[in-house]
Amino acid sequence: MADELMDFGVELAREADAGSQVDDSRLSDGLRQGAEWAYEDLIERFQQPVFNLVSRVLWDPNDVCDVVQEVFLKVFRKIGSFRGDSSLKTWVYRIAVNEAHNHCRWSGRHRGHEVGLEGDEEAKGYRDVLPSPGCSPYDFALDRERHRMVEAALAELSPGFRSVVVLRDVEDLSYEEIAEILGLPLGTVKSRILRGREALRRQLEKRLDPSPELHLSPQLVE
Repeated sequence: MADELMDFGVELAREADAGSQVDDSRLSDGLRQGAEWAYEDLIERFQQPVFNLVSRVLWDPNDVCDVVQEVFLKVFRKIGSFRGDSSLKTWVYRIAVNEAHNHCRWSGRHRGHEVGLEGDEEAKGYRDVLPSPGCSPYDFALDRERHRMVEAALAELSPGFRSVVVLRDVEDLSYEEIAEILGLPLGTVKSRILRGREALRRQLEKRLDPSPELHLSPQLVE
C-alpha cells in the first residue's frame, strides 16, 4: 500500500509539472502574439510575487514600484527569448532579481547611503500583516515587531546574500531554482545561503532583546 501511495504521489507531481509547462507555453505564446488576455494573465499571476521579491532585495521601498514596472516591461520585450528551458516563474524571477541588483548598484553610486524600510503609510503590499482571529493584541504587536526586525536585518545584507536568503527562506524556492535564477553553480548557491543566514543572524542579534518572547524562525537560523 505504501508503495502504491508513493507511486500515486509521484504521478500527481508529474501531472502538476506537465500542467505547469502547458500553462507556461500557452501564456508565453499569447505574449509573443500580443494577446491582451496574456498580458492580463501575466500581471495577475506574477505582479504580487514580483513586488514581494523586489521589495526585499531593494534598499529603498520608494523605488519598488518603478523597478517592478521595469521588470514587466523587460518581460514583455524579451518574451521572444523565453524557450521554456526553465519554468516561466524562474525566468521572470531572474529578470526581477537582475533589475533589483542593477538598481541597487545604481543607487549605491548615486546616493551613497541606505534609507529606511518603511514607505508611504498609504502603500499596500506584503507589509500589510493581518492578525489571525485567535491572536491577542500583544501577540499581534510582537509578530509585527519580529517582522520589522527581520526586514531591517535583511536590508543590511549585501545584495548577493539578501537575494539568496529571500529566494530560499521567504519565497521557498529550491536550491536548483535559485541557481537557475541567479545563474550560479549549485554549490555557490548553498554556500551563499549558509553565509547569508549567518550574516542575518548577526544582524538580528544586534536588534533582538534578550526577552524569551522573541525567537528567530527555525528556517532562518537553521
